[in-house]
Amino acid sequence: MRVATEARRPDFTSRLVGKALAVKPLWALAKGQARRMMIQRAERLGIPWRETVAELSQQDWQPLWQSIQRVDLAYPANYTASFHGYDAGHLCWEAAYEFEVASNAVHSSLYPEAGPASDQALREGYHAVLQSQLPQPPARILDLHATVGLSSFALEQAFPAASVTGLDFSPHYLSLAAYNAARRGSKVTRWIHALPEATGLPDRSVDLVSAFLLFHEMPQGTTRRIFREVRRLLEPGGSFALMDMNPASGVYQTMPAFVMTLLKSTEPFMDAYFALDLEEELRQAGFDEIVSSVCSSRHRAVIARVAG
Repeated sequence: MRVATEARRPDFTSRLVGKALAVKPLWALAKGQARRMMIQRAERLGIPWRETVAELSQQDWQPLWQSIQRVDLAYPANYTASFHGYDAGHLCWEAAYEFEVASNAVHSSLYPEAGPASDQALREGYHAVLQSQLPQPPARILDLHATVGLSSFALEQAFPAASVTGLDFSPHYLSLAAYNAARRGSKVTRWIHALPEATGLPDRSVDLVSAFLLFHEMPQGTTRRIFREVRRLLEPGGSFALMDMNPASGVYQTMPAFVMTLLKSTEPFMDAYFALDLEEELRQAGFDEIVSSVCSSRHRAVIARVAG
């Protein structure tokens, strides 16, 4: 089923907002105000934003950084774009320190009864889909967008007999992931600093590749390259699972255009993602039996299998 949607024509207010955000001082002002509002909202929900950031910023990250970072890794331009209000995007310590508290705050509206635990509930819902649809439990899992480890730890919990490897393009995130793994007593100890379209891993080396909230942050060309890389990595009979924004969601279809413009100002490749026919691209990359499932009011899970 095709889920790509046509981009809505921006109205006058949206165009005005877009032009205002293109002015750097106004963008900085808007970004600062949005951050203050998010932090205040998080702390009203009991999420210790400033306390967490203060604690993490006092750690000595140099040993983990040196053990994880690939100094020879060259980044295409899309990886150095501004995301989520950070000028350096995902490649900065501030984004790493705030990742978990920001995820808890952003997803808190998904499940009002769960509140600040909504991010965990979203991950659990995604993994419930995997557990119900995978033909057998995977033995070797690659978490393609590990960030600070949250998705890797959730996969470990969902499939306790599997070995989980976490990969991410941000060494800042991976340093936090290794730190979080040690604090949680996780068995996930392998963290790979690489691009998701060029992992460096052997052919047919994993049974499941999972990507949690990765593709709405990728241009279409990169997404296509990632799909082909994942196809190379999977054993016959293996599965590729992704959880991401659902372009067909009523939330996005009815969102006021100027609000959508504000959202897109922090997600530079969202239009490209919404316009992509994900299922067709997966078929073109060599996947079979592609199934989409609703995960939340705003998200979907897509599972694509490789023929045995």
